[in-house]
Amino acid sequence: MTTSLPDPRDDRDAICALKYRYLRTLDTKQWDEFADCFVPETTGDYNGLIFDSRDALVTYMRTNITEGMITLHQAHHPEIVIDGDTATGRWYLQDKVIVEAFRFMLEGAAIYEDRYVRTADGWRVAHTGYRRTYEATMSLDDIPSFKVSGPGTHTHV
Repeated sequence: MTTSLPDPRDDRDAICALKYRYLRTLDTKQWDEFADCFVPETTGDYNGLIFDSRDALVTYMRTNITEGMITLHQAHHPEIVIDGDTATGRWYLQDKVIVEAFRFMLEGAAIYEDRYVRTADGWRVAHTGYRRTYEATMSLDDIPSFKVSGPGTHTHV
């Protein structure tokens, strides 16, 4: 009887699903599910904003990405290398932040560099972070026709 080796595409798909869940739960402010994307000893470095644990990272996001703040994070073009129970991933990020209260919008891009570990519960992030390729900010007052609608938003921004 022959035993087939695990298909590395299954691991790649699982890591992609993890990254997509990370982005979705960040944007929808589902903090418990967001926290579950990481191992407790996770580290982070978002363009110099450094975290030394999952708790520190999640607490920062929960405190600073609040209701009334619209965020959009999209990761593209994954470059994933799997080595047994560890992996690395590089992703191209496009993001947008809209803060009505401050009449502010940010658009940007970055390159994520992540490390992953296989746990008993599946793949988890061991390190995440990015370096910006650009960031553009603007006042919503400069765009008088700009409108945002959807759950939790006002009719006009």
